[in-house]
Amino acid sequence: MPQVQLDDHVFKVAQRRAADAGYASIDQYVADVVVQDADTDDVEYIFTPQVLAQLDQISNDIKAGGKTYTLDEVREHFESKRKAWLAKHAG
Repeated sequence: MPQVQLDDHVFKVAQRRAADAGYASIDQYVADVVVQDADTDDVEYIFTPQVLAQLDQISNDIKAGGKTYTLDEVREHFESKRKAWLAKHAG
């Protein structure tokens, strides 16, 4: 299998981002980044029937509950999830 060489700085950045995103390895992370970059013009594969159904359900739940979220609330939510994940997987 072909190998890609990364300088130390790029490797450390990839290592951190892979861990933050929950990838099992840097190889998986780098491969996913390359695949996503190669497919930037074709995003149809992302919107599977299951994803569309989930998005519809989320939209309906928001409309029914009348609750919306600010960008700050969304950021705060994901930051708390990130911190919890890091605490669980640290060292």
